[in-house]
Amino acid sequence: MKRDSPHILLVNPWIHDFAAYDFWAKPLGLLTLAAILRDHGFFVTYIDCLDRFHPRAPQADPYARNGRGPYFKTRIPKPKVLEDVSRNFSRYGIKTEWFREDLRAIQKPDLVLITSLMTYWYPGVQEVIRIIKENFSDTPVVLGGIYATLCQNHGTANSGADRVVTGSGEAKILRLVGAYTGFSTNPKFDPDDLNTYPYPALDLQNKIPYIPLLTSRGCPFACAYCASHILNPVKMLREPESVIDEIMHWHKTYGVKDFVFYDDALLADPERHGIPIFEEITKAGLNIRFHTPNAVHIRGISRQIARLMFKAGVATLRLGLETTAFEKRDALDKKVTQDEFVHAVACLKDAGFKKEQVGAYLLVGLPGQSLNSVTDAVRTVGKSGLTPVLAYYSPIPHTALWQKATASSRYDLESDPLFTNNAILPCQSQPFSWKTISYLKNLAAIC
Repeated sequence: MKRDSPHILLVNPWIHDFAAYDFWAKPLGLLTLAAILRDHGFFVTYIDCLDRFHPRAPQADPYARNGRGPYFKTRIPKPKVLEDVSRNFSRYGIKTEWFREDLRAIQKPDLVLITSLMTYWYPGVQEVIRIIKENFSDTPVVLGGIYATLCQNHGTANSGADRVVTGSGEAKILRLVGAYTGFSTNPKFDPDDLNTYPYPALDLQNKIPYIPLLTSRGCPFACAYCASHILNPVKMLREPESVIDEIMHWHKTYGVKDFVFYDDALLADPERHGIPIFEEITKAGLNIRFHTPNAVHIRGISRQIARLMFKAGVATLRLGLETTAFEKRDALDKKVTQDEFVHAVACLKDAGFKKEQVGAYLLVGLPGQSLNSVTDAVRTVGKSGLTPVLAYYSPIPHTALWQKATASSRYDLESDPLFTNNAILPCQSQPFSWKTISYLKNLAAIC
């Protein structure tokens, strides 16, 4: 790429939180935008403040734990509004001096694009933008991502960005960047067709321990606790051949063996999507592993697809169970019945999956939820032969459960996204208790 073409800096910000760990987490949307810009003649630079393999960081085996691992962390003061929480607070990611050095090492950008994830991680966004402004005071900064979409007014008022954009960026990125740089180009892809997208620019990372795969967008369910249908309202599917081509690219070119499905609804339409994909993967005969941290829909698990997933090399399977109070779950979702759960478990066991491979997510900290209902759910999952996986509830603006969450919380959720942090169980009437957390963790471990 010519250096005289517009220079776009893309940044993945730090996480400021009580705890964080790289469970196959990558800013896939930002890296897709980077790939689009690179394909259309822009000079692209990428800085990942969560980079576990930064040249100045203690070096670890990138392939241990199938690519997962702890972030480098630095203890920082808790936000004043969370001083009542008896937990330590940290900046997760590279040191601030490393970030400053990385900024000084690059040519001045014409535009900076920053993504955002959890709404309550916005302090990391603020810090990144402040440091960028110190180095490039007259370069415009545009913020996008989940926090920007769900909390646009808060982001506009507090992030420090010059502009906050909402929703998926692929359809608007070339117009947006063109407006700031004066560089006009016609799109080489169809924003409404995932099959035409370039592969995410994961090659811009220092190491590639795993590859996130997005084979579809959108979800047919509108669960009360989830923002998927808000963030991606249009359902799109990739052709199985397109998925296989991408897997082959990363495996053959970069030797990657761990692939992570980022779909919100990988098995929502198994006959049309999931089964053909796993059939093609099986035919390819590759020695690779697959993981589903975003959870798959239990209703889509048949004996056929369970066997296909096992044969294809699915090593980590997470199910979106959420609760075992099946007779009362209509207020949450309509994803699965008790009979469907029992059937799916039998199919997975028959296919050869072991307990340590298959976990069922259980929501903890829902408005009005009792401790007994959680313990019952943990024991039910354990008795089924699966691993209970606790998923602490974070209230999300614009979801159906938001109003109930704001009414039940001991915090004023609408005043600050920090109060929605799932680590503090914000919808419980009592203050955060390590005793409760420890009890549930120990129960899940022995079930």
